[in-house]
This record gives sequence, C-alpha cells and structure tokens, in this order.
Amino acid sequence: MAYEVAVVDDDSLELTAVRGILKESNISVVPLNSGRALLTYLRVREPDLILLDIMMPEMDGLQTMKELRKLESELGREASPVIFLTGKDSGEGETESVGLKMGAMDFIRKPFNPEALTLRVRNTIELVKLQRQLESAVEEKVEENQRLALSVVSTLAETIEAKDEYTRGHSRRVAEYSREIARRYGYNKKQQENIYMMGILHDVGKIGVPDTIITKNGKLTDEEYAQMKQHPAIGHRILSTIKERPDLATGARWHHERYDGKGYPDGISGTDIPEQARIIAVADAYDAMTSKRSYRNALPQEVVRGEIEKGRGTQFDPEFADIMLSMIDDDKEYRMREIKKPAEEK
Repeated sequence: MAYEVAVVDDDSLELTAVRGILKESNISVVPLNSGRALLTYLRVREPDLILLDIMMPEMDGLQTMKELRKLESELGREASPVIFLTGKDSGEGETESVGLKMGAMDFIRKPFNPEALTLRVRNTIELVKLQRQLESAVEEKVEENQRLALSVVSTLAETIEAKDEYTRGHSRRVAEYSREIARRYGYNKKQQENIYMMGILHDVGKIGVPDTIITKNGKLTDEEYAQMKQHPAIGHRILSTIKERPDLATGARWHHERYDGKGYPDGISGTDIPEQARIIAVADAYDAMTSKRSYRNALPQEVVRGEIEKGRGTQFDPEFADIMLSMIDDDKEYRMREIKKPAEEK
C-alpha cells in the first residue's frame, strides 16, 4: 500500500533527501517549504503522516502544530499524526516536552539514518491506522448496543401511545417538528438526529402512569394531574440507564419546564433549561394543539399560531417560538400536522 507523507522543511536539500529515502519504500512525499504551505495543502488533502521541521523562519514547527490543530478542528477532521524533525540546535529536552504535549508522536533527529527513518515513518502510519480501526470497531459495537437499547425504549414509547388512539403518533410528530426547528436554528445533521431521538423518547415516562389516567376522557382531577406530572422524572430515570447516551434523558425530564420558571418537574427557567428541551417543549405544544383529542378536534391554525405567540417568552423560549411561528407561516395549507404514521408510509 502506498502512503502519502507531507514533509515540511525550509531546507530544499533536506526535502530532497527525505523524498529520495522514502521513495525507495514506495512512500509518496509531498515536499512543503513552510508551515503556511502545509496549512494550505491540508485544506484539500489529508496525508497519512506529517514530518515537520522544528526550526523554520516566520512560523516554526511548534507554531505550525498549533495552527494545524486549529485547522483540523475547524474542518472536523481527526488529528493528523505528526513527527517532528529536529537538529542539534533545537533545544532538545524542552522542545520535545512541548511537542509531545501538543500531540506529536515522535521526534527524528538530523542527519537521518535512511533505514531508521523509513521504519519509523511506516510503523507510525500503520500504528495510527490500526488504532483508528480498533476505535471504529469499538464505536460500531457501542452503536449496536445503543440501537438495541433505544429500540427497546422506543417500543415502550409506542406501547404507551397505543393505549390512547388520540395520542398515537404523538412522539414521532414531536420528533419531526423538533428536528425541523433544530435544522432552522443551525444544528448539524448529527445534532438534528440526536434531537429527533430525544423527541421520540420524550414521553417514555408515561409507562409509569396508570392507564386510567392516560386514557381518561375529560379533565384530570388534581390527584390524577399530580400523577401525570411524574412522567418526566420517570422518563429521566429510564433513559439514564443508557450510559452511552446521557443526553437522551434531557428531553424526557425538562420538556414541561417553562421559560418563565413555572413549569415542572424542577421549576427551572430561561437558559437554565437545556436547549434541546426548550425546542421539544415548543414542538410538543404544537402537536398537542394540532391533534384531535377525545374532548375536542384539532384547533384551527390561526388559534395555534396565536397560542404559540402568546406563550413566547413565558411558556416558550422566544427564539424557538419564533422558529415555530415561521414554520406555521410556511405551512399555508395546514398540512404540517399530517405527518404519516409508519404503517401508512410506502
């Protein structure tokens, strides 16, 4: 397998020497004469390894390494493996200590031993690839376990909703609305999927509420309402058992908190309420008003819009209320509430 190595050195003779040595072992070399040149190159390519000279004018190796890590973070990439090239006058002890703290994998001193250089380059590349393969395998196993756990909990959520024909599909619709609010707010794809799953599971705590209360036609008594208000804490306890995804319990616990602090179970307010829960709260309210209930039909769209606007800054985070209002305004034919149930999809 041919590897690609970026070699950064302001000395053209050193670049030529390293290129010649590594070429013998079928390792492709990209010669670069400055840290700036490396950063430009990394915007379009990801080498298997970077050999980075310490002593360079304008921006030395340590400064380049710092900018390199910033760039990788900006691009959302894994950290590139780096080996520093050092000369006799580079202040070995202190420089190596700083370099290793910054994430360098090794130091190679000039002048090079061709065989040693080749072995250390190849071994470092293969070690990094093996580590990433192992990390990927572990992540796949963790994801598999998460999917199993989430499948069980999702089934519980569906079972709860199946008890009452008027709430069937509620969690899925809340998840869809939450994801759209998050998308418009600027969440990336992964964040959107995370909040979708939180929405699916936000009412899972109702598994601990008596069926007679969940399916009751008409207004709940004070005692029944007190029991219903326990479902956020119950859901939080259930979802907290999924140790790999502690974020999932967020929506379940705090989706009934109010922006003015008058919600439950904890009575927190404003930005003390987790952001995802503030999003789900708006989505949950919209679905409650636009769905048919045993005691009323779905509310007209203008009434729903008025209620969201009235709750802006009191019940709801103003920013997420505004996004929901824009979604309502975009929904000219009042079709957003008609998200199909899984069984109806082709």
